[in-house]
Amino acid sequence: MSLYIDADACPVKAEAERVATRHRLKMYVVSNGGLRPSQNPLVETVIVPEGPDVADMWIADRAGPGDVVVTGDIPLAAKCVEAGAQVLKHNGEPLTRANIGNVLATRDLMTDLRSADPFRMGGGKGFTKADRSRFLDALERAIRAAAKT
Repeated sequence: MSLYIDADACPVKAEAERVATRHRLKMYVVSNGGLRPSQNPLVETVIVPEGPDVADMWIADRAGPGDVVVTGDIPLAAKCVEAGAQVLKHNGEPLTRANIGNVLATRDLMTDLRSADPFRMGGGKGFTKADRSRFLDALERAIRAAAKT
């Protein structure tokens, strides 16, 4: 069992490391660079070459049953769900076989709406303490579920 973190713009790397350490899990922090490596022997920082979706492909090629993936990238999440991994968004929302189709469709719809109105301002809401707490709870549950596979 491993924990994979899609680390670019991930607000919960430190929290994930604490949980992985408590469970004695190998954790891979995957990015295009710019991250300070952890001194924790359970955490491996993986720097992939620059390029679109290179970090995502690295994770998707390795994650499978018994693993947990943390990502905000919906296409990556879909690949990992299909491979049998437990997948969480940064706010703790689980992405599963039951909901990934709807999440992908919503993502595509929102992309189309944004491209239709390039002057639209605003974005998502900020990351809150409640999101962090939901993530920690969801990560504990995902690790327990992954251990059963």
